[in-house]
Amino acid sequence: MSEDAPGVTEQKLPKDLAAEKGMVNVQIDGEWIQVPRGTRMIEATKLVGKEVPHYCYHPKLSSPGNCRMCLVQMGMPPRPAPGADPAYDDNGFQEIGWMPRPVIACANTVAENMGIRTTGELVETTREGVMEFLLINHPLDCPICDQAGECKLQEFSVEHGRGQSRFQETKIKKPKNVDIGKNIRLDDERCIMCSRCIRFMDEVAEESVLGFSERGTHTSVTVHPGRRLDNNYSLNTADICPVGALTSNDFRFQMRVWFLKETKSIDLNCGTGCNTTIWTRGNEVFRITPRENNEVNSAWMPDSHRLGFHHLHSDARLTAPMVKKDGQHKETTWIEAVNKAAEGLRMRQASEVAVIASGRMSNEELFLAKKIADALGTDLLSIVPRQGESDGKLVSADRNANTTGAGLIFGTEDPAAKVDAIREGVRSGKIKALVTLQENLLKEAGLKKEDLEKLDHLVSSHILANPTAANSDVVLPGAGFAEKRGTYVNVTGRLQRSNQAILAQGNSRDDWETLAALLETLDKDYKAPASVDGVFKALALEVEAFNGQSFGSIGDQGVIISETGVTIPLIEQEKARVASGQIIG
Repeated sequence: MSEDAPGVTEQKLPKDLAAEKGMVNVQIDGEWIQVPRGTRMIEATKLVGKEVPHYCYHPKLSSPGNCRMCLVQMGMPPRPAPGADPAYDDNGFQEIGWMPRPVIACANTVAENMGIRTTGELVETTREGVMEFLLINHPLDCPICDQAGECKLQEFSVEHGRGQSRFQETKIKKPKNVDIGKNIRLDDERCIMCSRCIRFMDEVAEESVLGFSERGTHTSVTVHPGRRLDNNYSLNTADICPVGALTSNDFRFQMRVWFLKETKSIDLNCGTGCNTTIWTRGNEVFRITPRENNEVNSAWMPDSHRLGFHHLHSDARLTAPMVKKDGQHKETTWIEAVNKAAEGLRMRQASEVAVIASGRMSNEELFLAKKIADALGTDLLSIVPRQGESDGKLVSADRNANTTGAGLIFGTEDPAAKVDAIREGVRSGKIKALVTLQENLLKEAGLKKEDLEKLDHLVSSHILANPTAANSDVVLPGAGFAEKRGTYVNVTGRLQRSNQAILAQGNSRDDWETLAALLETLDKDYKAPASVDGVFKALALEVEAFNGQSFGSIGDQGVIISETGVTIPLIEQEKARVASGQIIG
């Protein structure tokens, strides 16, 4: 009906209602929806659950539109004849005229009354053609390819390919197993020239080291002359490579991904707290990859942090509690070890006892450490500071994962303020007994072997054998970051949770259990909870910043509980690119 037909003039048209909200009406496979003006077609189709296959497109990177896999059919209302008014149907939409050729969905944006078809003969035929070209020179080495099981070329060739090849000529041979960086390998025969890796290095890592060389079917990805892909973010290129062209030296040929279990967690190597996925089989960690969180790490993480899990399976792991007898450490039961630790601590005056905790401990562990200090009557409680240089992206200058949490729990702006006093107290002999948790004092706290020898009683907890443990009267083996649950507060004040992916080694315990047992021995009024959830519940009741929180309320993305004024450089850079329309984000 015409624009001035009864019923249309009495109420606003859909286009006018959408425009008031900054939206446009789009028909996707026959279904009308409203999406924000400027939305890319490929993102609009996701809103109705329609997957458009793609290779070069990545929401965190610019869109070059070079793979052509995301072709869809587009339609717009025909332009009315001069002097004629647009015609609308009963629902207030104009009839769509469909274009005879497809368009790429990754680089084109939606418009009012636009139609998009993600299926149909035209779309399916063109996708088959694109897939056929991509497979012309691709090697048939899927059975030995590390990407098998998470390869988009495999998946889309099944879903959108012809099912057979018409190619009769000889495939082009390209370099294989090329060493282009300390953490990464390149197989040029598998590359489909999506350019994701090039754009990541240019736009996110900001080190232009990758590029295309040669032309036509001989085009290859390579490093620039005299350069290597040794950037600390290089393994992100393997994450986003849709095929097996870029693979991790560390994970290469270690395990098929379909055998691995995924556990959502966070990184504890610095104060940023990148969100991660821990990949395990049995009781072994095989790899760690970044998990998307647009307020913490986007979709990336540093190589140095993702590769920092091998100590979990080190031969130097402490796997049983020990007490020193006649100058030698002997394995013992947990009950005896805890009683021995408590006995030595109770024998000293409150002014002669100190507790050194770690800024890498969870909130629950720090809460119990403070309770232990209170039970001993000492105010000498501190963490060990770790400061480095920020890389201007995701590596924080604070190398402790939970300095913010320690400050909230200890009730101070500087939870490491008393470490100097403790150090001097040990050296002068004023401190007779010391509890150290998850720290090697000879390395991080500035103490020497002869300083520790002045102590009458030293209790240490760690996951690895170290000089502090060697000098300890009681050694309590701890659990690694992937072996326990806990919560942490990153440098921006975001409360996040880590999850258990594997079991603790040998007879070692979750650290909260060890601390709760020690506290229960020192304070007869304390009753240890049944789980770490119980510790967090008590923490949330006593520490104001945590009021009302629970493991469930934190969620997979975390929640802000404290305003620190600190920002994460890479996140700010990404937000600026989103605001300027360079990326979707």
